[in-house]
Amino acid sequence: MLHMRENCKLFKTLEMPGKSALVLHRFGEESMVRIIRWLEKHEVPLDSSVLDIGTGNGVLLVELAKSGYVNLTGIDYSPSAIQLSEKVREKEGMSNIKLKVEDFLAPSAELSGFDICIDKGTFDAISLNPDDAAGKRRQYVRSLCRVLKPQGFFLITSCNWTKEELLDEFREGFEILEELPTPKFCFGGRIGNSVTALVFQRKKTRPSILDKLD
Repeated sequence: MLHMRENCKLFKTLEMPGKSALVLHRFGEESMVRIIRWLEKHEVPLDSSVLDIGTGNGVLLVELAKSGYVNLTGIDYSPSAIQLSEKVREKEGMSNIKLKVEDFLAPSAELSGFDICIDKGTFDAISLNPDDAAGKRRQYVRSLCRVLKPQGFFLITSCNWTKEELLDEFREGFEILEELPTPKFCFGGRIGNSVTALVFQRKKTRPSILDKLD
């Protein structure tokens, strides 16, 4: 992951409109390392279609491309975020990365059939919306079922939700595969996680012919 640390120097020079601070991935380098290590550990094919929900500056997609993945799409509600990620893509020469301005709660028809979806903070942001947050969370799950293939993988990193809460939010249509290791803290003699990282798999929508033959 040496090239990942080197790339941080690039993002220090990029600015979002109206901001002049270091622009980094929402949950930083550790989150990207967790995701890429999981994909490599499970030998996920390099031509798998990957959707980065709320791509921000696009750094995760750049790292995935450098790891050999070739079918990458990033979406973000913010046009300025997509403009920034386009600059990063151009700087890194990653023309194969597709970037789009999209509202994930109302995805376009062409946004479908992905093998893997990754969320590093978008679900958290939606959850903080004061206007019908519960309804928007339900719509998020419906949108996820729409864009992710049956038996596709969903990797989510959250700093607002516990494992148990996320299991409840995604109980319809998804099953938990794995909890990824995250930093722990100790407070009042109790140990907990400041970040939750889970891998879900979308359930089959209906039995296949092969299932009936088993």
